[in-house]
Amino acid sequence: MWKTTEGSTGRLIQLCLGYFFFYVIFGVAAKCFTGRAAIVVPAMTDMEFLVWSTFGGSLVCLLVIFAGGWQRSGVKGVPPELAYIIPSGICTAIVIPTTTLMYMLLKSVMVAMVIMRASVIVISRAVDELQIRQGILKKTVYWQENAAVVFAVSAAMTQVFLAKSEDFDFLSNGAAMAVLGAYILAYSLRIYIMNYYKNTRPKGTGLNNKWFFAVEQIAASVAMSLAAFAVYMSASTAAPVAAFQAALATPHPSAVPANLAGAVYGMVAFFSVFIFMFKGRTATFAGLVNRLTSLVAGTTATLISFFLFKGRFPSPADWASLGLILVAVGFLSQAEKRRMGELVAAHELDAPPKPA
Repeated sequence: MWKTTEGSTGRLIQLCLGYFFFYVIFGVAAKCFTGRAAIVVPAMTDMEFLVWSTFGGSLVCLLVIFAGGWQRSGVKGVPPELAYIIPSGICTAIVIPTTTLMYMLLKSVMVAMVIMRASVIVISRAVDELQIRQGILKKTVYWQENAAVVFAVSAAMTQVFLAKSEDFDFLSNGAAMAVLGAYILAYSLRIYIMNYYKNTRPKGTGLNNKWFFAVEQIAASVAMSLAAFAVYMSASTAAPVAAFQAALATPHPSAVPANLAGAVYGMVAFFSVFIFMFKGRTATFAGLVNRLTSLVAGTTATLISFFLFKGRFPSPADWASLGLILVAVGFLSQAEKRRMGELVAAHELDAPPKPA
């Protein structure tokens, strides 16, 4: 087994591989349930897939947490960190449904994906800048990380150049703008909280990421359950509300398989959070690694679905985006070498073993 230590480049690569693996599986599975490449009959609507896959994802997270005792994980008493980790979980509960709502409210799924991925990259850089000014983050954001931000955002925005003017209808769509605002605000607070927790640990104290994840996911599950109940009982006639109520009232025949697909996405959550909170790295670096991995995984899932289910073949824009991603990865690899040297010199990490 490939043994690694906390904060090492090897551990980071392991997390990225796990994230990529499960994201690809979920990406292919999602295409099996919805859209023109769907193999389930009848195909699920976006809302039906959201409801049942979210249930499966939340369930697998909670099962792993309680089976492993992560909610305790060496913590005694009532830690003061609960005061901000629980709100982080509530932010997670907002991010999950608003992601799918963006797909439903916008005419172009591609534009929705671009906006959300690019926004997380920009948010991560902004969080670093804010915490540096607050004296919370003591590290410098390397110029290679800033260069990677430019190429990563360019990779995400490449698709926009081919978009039609009507694809940007959300600018005059009040509901879509409200959902986008909620998504960006929730993700901003969540990334800030993750990095606040990471950057305020006493020197020599390890990150208890399992406990953080457990508290956040339990809070998110409770918040989503309460919100789901409120929406289901609502008398609103809004289209998303009606679609949600219908999805619960009359379960789709493929609801259980969708649960299993959601369980795969639940596995993605573990790797995603642990990358965001990776020891010794800036929010800029971690956010880039997270989003770039998902971009590559998304292209891979599209390619696999094309060969297996005759889905859409990656467009020239997809390949151009992938090229820009690889350039960004090149800059990140240089930043990682510098950061490892800095952490070893500061005795925050052990020096990597020399090749035999």
